[in-house]
Amino acid sequence: MEFRFASRMTQVKSSVVRDILKLTQGNDIVSFAGGLPAEELFPVQAVREAADRAISAGTSALQYGLTEGYLPLREQLCVRMAQKGMNVQPEEMIITTGSQQAISLLVQVLTEPGDTVLVERPTYLACLQVFELHGLKVVAAESDEHGMIPEDVERKVREHKPKFIYAVPTFGNPTGNVWSLERRQEILRICAGHQIPIIEDDPYGELKYDENAAYPTLFALDQQQIGSGVVIYTSTFSKIVAPALRTGWAIGDTRVIKMLAKAKQAADLQSSTMDQQILSQLLAHFPLDEHIRIISESYGGRMREMQNLIKAQKIEGLHWIEPKGGMFLWVELPEGLDAEALLRVAVSKGVAFVPGIAFYAYDPKRNTARLNFTHNKGEKTVLGVARLAEAIREFTARS
Repeated sequence: MEFRFASRMTQVKSSVVRDILKLTQGNDIVSFAGGLPAEELFPVQAVREAADRAISAGTSALQYGLTEGYLPLREQLCVRMAQKGMNVQPEEMIITTGSQQAISLLVQVLTEPGDTVLVERPTYLACLQVFELHGLKVVAAESDEHGMIPEDVERKVREHKPKFIYAVPTFGNPTGNVWSLERRQEILRICAGHQIPIIEDDPYGELKYDENAAYPTLFALDQQQIGSGVVIYTSTFSKIVAPALRTGWAIGDTRVIKMLAKAKQAADLQSSTMDQQILSQLLAHFPLDEHIRIISESYGGRMREMQNLIKAQKIEGLHWIEPKGGMFLWVELPEGLDAEALLRVAVSKGVAFVPGIAFYAYDPKRNTARLNFTHNKGEKTVLGVARLAEAIREFTARS
């Protein structure tokens, strides 16, 4: 049988992270590649008890449910969002199969093939996959450690008239950067003025290393200061509970949510009722905020451990900005060093990372790399950094 695949699939590249994860399975390789939470910090007992309560409550956990999501869970999420300054009602929210699905559904309902979208430079690689699949043109706005540069955003909005802006303003992937308050306000002003939606992706926002620091969401700022309704907010339980529960959510204008529900019905009818009811029981009986403080403290320690180990290697020309939260260290390698070529040497030494090229829509900085620091600690991180340093030195010596 000769299969004739859709032409759109020729534009979609395989996920670099997923390919590297397959490469490292079952091998003695220290992986700094995937954005994996630490398994030992999963609230296993609390999830087990929540699952028992969900099953014991009756058969509804095993039945079909509403496309928009389990109502008690949406009500609980509205309470949590209020703590972040976001005042929303259940009808302004839809539960999705991870926040990745929320992004995919938003692209379906907001764009046509050939439309332009605006992203940060660099940006989350999986969103680039989604955009490629839907035949979109991606334009990247220049960004620095404080966020997207407003002047460049304004210029590119006027020139390209994007259908939306996609951004991760708090502890971005891959950079770990957090937008300043001024940048958030400026980008909001631009988008409100041009009536351009912003998809605010916030999977890492609660993983902050200074619990007293405040990073208001774009959604909250818009509600409090502008009231334009341009922000569509997405988040997930993957980083604060466990990825396997595959539960995220999107918040926005009820007209957007209704359209997302139509698209979701065509995609999968609904997200897992069981997973949603487990999470609802967990929120009702488990101190999630205390758990988030524990994992944030642990991840902060792991981040500092990796930084100190890299510093101790004294590799000339290696630079990064210390992240204030999230899961990643974005490093600039010595000038002229190609991270994709380095990866091949690194894997032969027993360590993996993600080359930075995967996070650029075009014209990538080839001497960049993303390192995950949340999944490993102690001896494994020591070994991985030593192997990476050895690979860099060997590669530069060859060059």
